[in-house]
Amino acid sequence: MNKLLIKSIALPIALVGTLFCCTVVASPKDYYKSIDAHQKQFEKVALDLWNFAELGYQETQSAARLQEELVKEGFTVSSGIADIPTAFKAEYGTDGPVIGIMGEFDALPGIAQSASPFKEIIDNSTGAGQACGHHLFGAGSAWAAVAIKEWLVANNMPGRIIFYGTPAEEGGSGKVYMARSGTFDNVDVMLHWHPSSSNHASPRSTNSNMSGKFTFKGISAHAASAPHKGRSALDGVEAMNMMVNMMREHVPQDSRLHYVITKGGLAPNVVPDLAQVYYYVRHPRRQVVKELFARVVDTANGAALGTGTTMSYEVMHGNYSLLPNETLQRVMQSELEALGGVTYSNEEQKYAETIYKTLVQPSGKIGDQENVAPYKRTHGYGSTDVGDVSWLIPTGGISVATWVPGTAAHSWQAVAAGGTTIGLKGTKLAASALTATALRIFKNPEIAEQAKRELQNAVGPNFNYKALLGDRKPPLDYRMN
Repeated sequence: MNKLLIKSIALPIALVGTLFCCTVVASPKDYYKSIDAHQKQFEKVALDLWNFAELGYQETQSAARLQEELVKEGFTVSSGIADIPTAFKAEYGTDGPVIGIMGEFDALPGIAQSASPFKEIIDNSTGAGQACGHHLFGAGSAWAAVAIKEWLVANNMPGRIIFYGTPAEEGGSGKVYMARSGTFDNVDVMLHWHPSSSNHASPRSTNSNMSGKFTFKGISAHAASAPHKGRSALDGVEAMNMMVNMMREHVPQDSRLHYVITKGGLAPNVVPDLAQVYYYVRHPRRQVVKELFARVVDTANGAALGTGTTMSYEVMHGNYSLLPNETLQRVMQSELEALGGVTYSNEEQKYAETIYKTLVQPSGKIGDQENVAPYKRTHGYGSTDVGDVSWLIPTGGISVATWVPGTAAHSWQAVAAGGTTIGLKGTKLAASALTATALRIFKNPEIAEQAKRELQNAVGPNFNYKALLGDRKPPLDYRMN
């Protein structure tokens, strides 16, 4: 049992006692036995990844842990793909349709949290936490891959299942480098899921985005006795930020611009000779993102000129918008509805009620996790590197309630619930829904063909994939700088 989990939970200690006995459904469907048989195994994997809480491209333990389990289950693993040490694929089968399932496992910096329903920041090796539930994402997808493999074997069905270990989704665009290198070539259909506070398989588009680090260099000097001899790199950063903030009035309505100053100097009495600001630019259309990013670069050049500094910038990542495939989404919605939602035990209900009181403007209410939301097309203003994959391969995804309803992603509450049986129950539901969808496609290959036709119609005959981040190498140290 996870020592951190036991030590850090106060109120929901009984949740831990039910860790490996929770169930989502009880049905005679042929894949349920495999899902149940591997429950303890992959719940343990999920909690291990929750404890590791490794940042993008540094997920050595997490990637190794997933590979270990998949090798044990008879998968052939190829690691270090696309020049990324923590990227890998695990495949089983040779003939027939090819279905891929993606799994993430990176954490977010500066949000280490226990599994308590109260804010209880902890010390761990990374200072990070699984605030987007990627530990559940990775473990749940691998769980589904194993169940699908066992169904193929038991039914002597032709087909190949490939689990893709995709690192550094949070700002690292791991899947983009994998897509650019051809890692996903020859896959017929790609499936994925994501932790959430609700259950649905509605077709949901996202914003395209680009990010960049802008570094200014100046001349250091004594800020009091010789300021005229200095040129402040921080002035360059602040001048750039001022101009970008003025630019907000003159950008398309759905644009998003955000930044953090990553370096600003160390002492007020020293004119900073080095400063840096990190920008994200988002919009539903990637062409608009490229245009906006170019305008942001112009502000940086102007800021450098006006402050007597020099400026260089590095594109850190770029993602296409997510292109929903309704052929796949409707299949996933029907399978999710057949499974139903997640039911809390008495202890989980108490935990949920406690953590719910800490939420600011919750978007849902306790009890929503028991239902599957109606099917409708929506747009999310976040971004994901799944977007690039979805423009190349028919891609379907679901959201599953692994957090208390109303919980925001990237919050300490998401970290906390992801370390309890609430998160694990949702993971089992996700693994079941992914498995059911894949089996339905294997039984009816026309679904994959229809999904391909839909994708071809959506991207058009002249589409030529070109990554927004250009030909740069994966930024393996982007979380270390």
